[in-house]
Amino acid sequence: MTAMSRVLSDELPEVAQSWSQPVQMRMDDLLSGVRTQIAVSIYGDDLATLARLGDRVAAVLKAIPGAADVAPQGKGSVAFIHIDIDRRQAARLGVSQQELLNVVEAVGGHIGKPVTVGDALISTQVRYDPAQVGTPDQIARLRIRRADGRGAVLLSEVAKVTVQDGPPRIGRDNIRRRLIVQANVRGRDLSSFVTEAQKAVSTKVSLPAGYRMVWAGQFQNLRSAMARLEVVVPIALTLIFALLVAALNSIRLAGLVFINLPIAATGGILALSLRGLPFSVSAGIGFIALFGVAVLNGVVLVTAISSLRLTGKSAARAAFEAAEERFRPVMATALVASLGFIPMAVSTSAGAEVERPLATVVIGGLISSTLLTLLVLPSLYARVMKNYVS
Repeated sequence: MTAMSRVLSDELPEVAQSWSQPVQMRMDDLLSGVRTQIAVSIYGDDLATLARLGDRVAAVLKAIPGAADVAPQGKGSVAFIHIDIDRRQAARLGVSQQELLNVVEAVGGHIGKPVTVGDALISTQVRYDPAQVGTPDQIARLRIRRADGRGAVLLSEVAKVTVQDGPPRIGRDNIRRRLIVQANVRGRDLSSFVTEAQKAVSTKVSLPAGYRMVWAGQFQNLRSAMARLEVVVPIALTLIFALLVAALNSIRLAGLVFINLPIAATGGILALSLRGLPFSVSAGIGFIALFGVAVLNGVVLVTAISSLRLTGKSAARAAFEAAEERFRPVMATALVASLGFIPMAVSTSAGAEVERPLATVVIGGLISSTLLTLLVLPSLYARVMKNYVS
């Protein structure tokens, strides 16, 4: 994508380009009305002011690391024919406003009355021959019938026909004019980019009275998902700890198993950092899956230690023998999950941006949590449970 973008920029510098994928493009379109990850909507009344603000916002966004495909929608201008009716002159010459409108519309195509052919109702369109209305002078010489039916007048007698430059499109939302600055993000996480961009834009771009700015795009989904996870994850962790206490019949043992979770999370974070992958919703789901496997391995080892303690062995000796005895089950559980996620971790096909963070978190977290389970957890057990019999 980067290589193709560079070639297009060199060969066609005047063309604005934006890169996406089919599913992502449709989702972006549904979220913000544009086919990019971020859409900054500027609302106001004056088109020139909107264009100026759009250029300033685009310039600020381009200066932020990670910005790509930044461009205001509808940038530039196109020539169009402007017909300004002199209502007083039209009334003086006896030309009705509706007749004027019909003639002007017929330049591009005026919807006429439908006609009935047999049982079918067929729509009609009244349109001048393009050869007769190809220039402003030809349009100015169009004849308009008087309301009283006494002859006709030229369009130039009741209207001023000029050629002006104007915006290629006028967007509206909620009955207000809107200009959208679109952008994609590459090489960093979307949430941090939007946070930095909003701060930079609010500092460097001041909006006139009556104008407002709205940010939309994928980051809204990310923030809403993170807000839900902030509620769901603590509840899930609390329930896990309660189940561990019920299963092991000891708060101390449940705490030892629970130590696996921050160690596993550390491994997942380091793996994301080493691969240069941003934190995303899929990475968050990977942490949840990782916590389940980490707790399972901890329970396997602690249960084995508790069984050996019942035979009268010391805490240190029981922990050492349990680590040897449960080495294969713990490694098997970790390897099955890790090896199963390798194809997702190295995926480059469509959907890889979802698969890679999830798989990377699980693989990196299992490496650190397995080392903790087999090496650190027995030592912690021998120290913490030295004077306790589980």
